[in-house]
Amino acid sequence: MKFGPVPLDQAHGATLAHSITVDGFRLRKGAVLSDDDVAMLRAAQFAEVTVARFEPGDVAEDEAARRLATALAAPGLRVADPFTGRVNLFAERAGLIAVDRGGVDALNSVDEAITLATLPHLARVAAGAMVATVKIIPYAAPATALERANPAPGVLTLHPFRPLTCRIILTQTPGLKDSVVAKGGQVTAERLSALGLSPAASIVVPHDSAALADALHAAHEDLILILGGSATSDRRDTVPEGVRAAGGQIQRFGMPVDPGNLLFLAQKGASHIVGLPGCARSPALNGADWVLERLVAGVEVTSADIAAMGVGGLLKEIPTRPQPRQRRTQRAPRAAILLLAAGQGRRMRGADKLLEDVDGQPLIRHLANRALASAATSVIVAVPSGHTDRIAALAGLPVTIVEVPDAVEGMSASLRAAAQQIGDADSAIVMLGDMPDISTTLLDRLIARAGAQGGAEIVRPVLRDGRAGHPVLFGKSHVPALCAVTGDRGARDVIAAAHDALELIEVEDDAPLTDLDTPEAWADWRARRNG
Repeated sequence: MKFGPVPLDQAHGATLAHSITVDGFRLRKGAVLSDDDVAMLRAAQFAEVTVARFEPGDVAEDEAARRLATALAAPGLRVADPFTGRVNLFAERAGLIAVDRGGVDALNSVDEAITLATLPHLARVAAGAMVATVKIIPYAAPATALERANPAPGVLTLHPFRPLTCRIILTQTPGLKDSVVAKGGQVTAERLSALGLSPAASIVVPHDSAALADALHAAHEDLILILGGSATSDRRDTVPEGVRAAGGQIQRFGMPVDPGNLLFLAQKGASHIVGLPGCARSPALNGADWVLERLVAGVEVTSADIAAMGVGGLLKEIPTRPQPRQRRTQRAPRAAILLLAAGQGRRMRGADKLLEDVDGQPLIRHLANRALASAATSVIVAVPSGHTDRIAALAGLPVTIVEVPDAVEGMSASLRAAAQQIGDADSAIVMLGDMPDISTTLLDRLIARAGAQGGAEIVRPVLRDGRAGHPVLFGKSHVPALCAVTGDRGARDVIAAAHDALELIEVEDDAPLTDLDTPEAWADWRARRNG
């Protein structure tokens, strides 16, 4: 691929390297320049333009990324559509993502044009979480490099959580309050529930080896968790002795993870037994979580595996690495899309912009279908009360229609009404009803960024020139503020008040800024689209 400035008479068919605005019309970065584009640039007094020119054997960035991502996709992984030379891979089920470090490093060493980024090895993922992203850095990659980078099977492997049977055994020492024992059982059950398991009822026995052995003789579940009334200090302590008396074998005592040092792992027949450390009475992350995740995902856990957990095993709450006191249940992120379609559209001079034809259907239905095709779990459409035409345009779609009696107040009335209906969603995406170019891919990018590890609370698309647009995703903590907005400013004040929580994701096209609210804007949009 050749890259650099060229005279305009050599620019036809080349790929534009940087976006250019001419008389209000924007030529987007990545566009293949036509004769009309070149003529427009010449009329605007451009003498040259910076472009990329493909050579024989070059593969365009989207196709190159798609090929590599498809080769990486193991069972249980979904390959998203390519955009700007990037393809993301998502987990279809909750579990652990195993990453072959050598395979990733080998792929990233083939050619600087080709990159693969992943989550850490055996990271825990919810269904719908992004696990890896392929990015082609320039506009094209050499076909020969793609052939050398073609990954062998097993670079990425999803180990989904399995529906194991499980039991919790609690031991009680003299003087240990019933409420403390019950709380420990509740936290342990919640740990298992977060992994998709439904434990049998917890049983409580005296903190005595014989009593524990009797309970274990009657337990035949796949996974047995023991939370002792007193910490286990040695292989010959009460709880390990009870396991041995029941015919179990202690495979590992102690682990280089803090908190979690006093865990032990045992086997009795087909049952895995985990002796939980005392810190497991808290829902905060500890070493037992790492062991449980692997067991439930069907990943072997040996003494050597536990011994290798020391690097990164310092989990204790220290000022430089605080840990949350309550851990949210791991599940697929739930996003509600709020499609605001209750505007009055006065600038349309009598026409209804929400009913304008887009690809053979009214705009409101076109946008609702794009929202429904996304990873969102619900779509809520706000319409003016009694607006039968807009309601009829949504007939048969699985959306929640909210009629807004005070729609004349402006956008805030629609936003308040829709935001109150998000239910158990983790986030709300505010999507305006007069923006026909908003894609399902963009909606999925917002959802993926909020649902990723360390995900942002507010996510907004931005063009390369710094202009921010719509739609905008808000985490649930900001929904009360959305429910209280007033006037016609919509969510702008909410974004301004929480600016530190805002994360921008770069997009290559003008879709986040293309709103059509006059007949002239619709005519120009159709002319550009058809031209």
